[in-house]
Amino acid sequence: MNQRELGKSGLQVSALGFGCMGLNFGYGTAVSQDDGIALIRAAVERGVTFFDTAEVYGPFTNEEMVGKALAPYRSEVVIATKFGFSIDAQTGKQNGMDSRPENIRKVADASLKRLGVEVIDLLYQHRVDLAVPIEDMAGAVKELIAAGKVKHFGLSEPGAQTIRRAHAVQPVTAIQNEYSLWTRGPETNGVLDVCEELGIGFVPYSPLGKGFLTGAMSQDTALAAGDFRSLLPRFQKDAMQKNQALVDLLKHIAANKGATPAQVALAWLLAQRPWIVPIPGTTKLHRLEENLASADLELSRGDLAEINLAASEIAVAGERYPAHLLATTGR
Repeated sequence: MNQRELGKSGLQVSALGFGCMGLNFGYGTAVSQDDGIALIRAAVERGVTFFDTAEVYGPFTNEEMVGKALAPYRSEVVIATKFGFSIDAQTGKQNGMDSRPENIRKVADASLKRLGVEVIDLLYQHRVDLAVPIEDMAGAVKELIAAGKVKHFGLSEPGAQTIRRAHAVQPVTAIQNEYSLWTRGPETNGVLDVCEELGIGFVPYSPLGKGFLTGAMSQDTALAAGDFRSLLPRFQKDAMQKNQALVDLLKHIAANKGATPAQVALAWLLAQRPWIVPIPGTTKLHRLEENLASADLELSRGDLAEINLAASEIAVAGERYPAHLLATTGR
């Protein structure tokens, strides 16, 4: 697979990464550790070198799975993980944010052990903690980099000014925000602009709209118990019915290209900037192969213009998160 550089950091990764969260967290179902390890290794064998996890996924167990899966390939891959929540070590219960420097150091050490690595390639703040000055948080990561425990620094779901403030303390390698054909905030809220200005890479999570843009879901899809999508306004029946227009657009383009809606959605993202690296996730080998094939799908200027024009006429129904979660983004 072609490689991309995350901004001007020098960090080279595969054009598509692998978001590991859904293997055992968030969607109400989980694959076994053996099956998860097999799928991650299948991704490596197909050219993926960029893998994303976090302490909160599980919590803790996702990092363990990723670490075991990638141990034989350590020198060939880039592993990203995240800190930023207060998590009870005994119960796994999440108790708000915690980006205090002492907690960052504690989490980094714990993540190193769970991943079974000597250094974390890319460490993100998972969400901005308003109780901790962003400069203090960035300074703590800077110290971890100086200590050789971390190589690169990232932020997830920050606002443009927060990026600037953090970058002034410790250069930011990557921003991980939600971005797809139905979540286009980074185009208008200044985040993509500041990434371009400062030479920062951009890693879209949920590039397939949490599964909706694949065309495999409808208003009649029954979500598993515990699937967090059931709490999202955009996944309520009325909203899904209205948002079907976006899937129909992808199906139309896909039919003309001999591709699938998911492949068009990912190819569209890849075409936006050369330093964008989406991280789709899946629990199925055939979906992994489908997603990776999008890296070879060429969308012409005409294709992109058609998609953008048609998408601009579709009003996406429903917020991407309920209000209390939306309030933790864009800070």
